[in-house]
Amino acid sequence: MRVISSDIFQDMYNLAPSNIRKSMDKQIRLLTSNLQHPSLHAKKYNETTGLWQARVNKDWRFYFTIEGDTYLLHSIIPHPK
Repeated sequence: MRVISSDIFQDMYNLAPSNIRKSMDKQIRLLTSNLQHPSLHAKKYNETTGLWQARVNKDWRFYFTIEGDTYLLHSIIPHPK
């Protein structure tokens, strides 16, 4: 699987703190090798749109869709608690 980030994701990523960017980079590596990796906690977030949610860490989440052999990253945000 390969990963593509949307312009919106890239803008949000660039605005995130450096420790979050570093964690996100690690999570992307895990995502490409194993969607079921325990630290991702990946789950279908919206069945209708095919949107998935996964953890960056306990306080941040990222959202993506799966299109063929590609993960399309849509956003990265602090977890809305």
